[in-house]
Amino acid sequence: MKTNYFFMIASGGILAGMISVFVYNKTIKPRDPLAVSYNPYTSGIYASGIIESHQKIGSNINMFPAVPGPITNIYVRDGQSVKVGDPIFKVDSTTQEGLAAESAALAQAAKVNLVSLEDQYSKLFKAYSLNPKSVSKNSLDNAKNAVIAASQNVKAAEGQAAADAATLKKCTVYSPIDGVVLRMLAAVGDYASGDVGTFDPYTQGFLPVVSLGEDTPYLQVRVYVDELLTPQLPQPNALEATLFVRGMNNKSIPLSFEYIQPSTIPNIELSDNRNERVDVRVLPIVFRFERPKDITVYPGQLVDVYIKVKP
Repeated sequence: MKTNYFFMIASGGILAGMISVFVYNKTIKPRDPLAVSYNPYTSGIYASGIIESHQKIGSNINMFPAVPGPITNIYVRDGQSVKVGDPIFKVDSTTQEGLAAESAALAQAAKVNLVSLEDQYSKLFKAYSLNPKSVSKNSLDNAKNAVIAASQNVKAAEGQAAADAATLKKCTVYSPIDGVVLRMLAAVGDYASGDVGTFDPYTQGFLPVVSLGEDTPYLQVRVYVDELLTPQLPQPNALEATLFVRGMNNKSIPLSFEYIQPSTIPNIELSDNRNERVDVRVLPIVFRFERPKDITVYPGQLVDVYIKVKP
């Protein structure tokens, strides 16, 4: 009985092994890729890039408050067009309003004191002019010096009042350009400062409160070329490149060269891995392209770029 039992177990194991061999050796046809891009040049190198709003220099305009504090008002939303001088957001100005009011009051008091001292000096000087023995020279000099000191106090008080008023105005952040709001990170109640911006709950890091881009017919792509490939690049005036949109089969956009940042940097721009050791360095190159009419692309989008190299 035991022999038959062990024979059945052994037979089951052999059968399971044969089935597993058949299953795991079965050829599975791979799925077609979602999108394929091909090198358009006979001699071309590949690089990754990120789309940005078109700027004469730099990338997107990142805005921070000059005065730290909780945000009390937001006047724009993502994708909204803005003009120079339009309010973007405002931080709590309660404390700064008190300081501005206090310094304005002190400046006014200094002016009143100056008028009083000038009146006293004028009376003493008139009396001295009529009869020099009626007023001592020492009293006249003291009155004159008091007017000079009060005049300086007025200038200092007015300067402080102007500085506090200017700081109060900075509690509201205004648009420096005619453009579009690319990203409004903060919400009413979030704390923001000029040092770190505001906290992003998704990346768990600090980012600019607002990012603005210029509203032009063009966009730009910042391409990062591996330092090992940079010797193959031609002269800047001969650079030719093509952009490919990820997710679309061989959808290409011709690029126009703008400028090179002539200094290699750690390859952390696209991954944002600042806490990891990075041994690869890349050369940033900026190209410009006209906004395509048949496809929508956005700043911040990662793309593939091929650059024609020296034959």
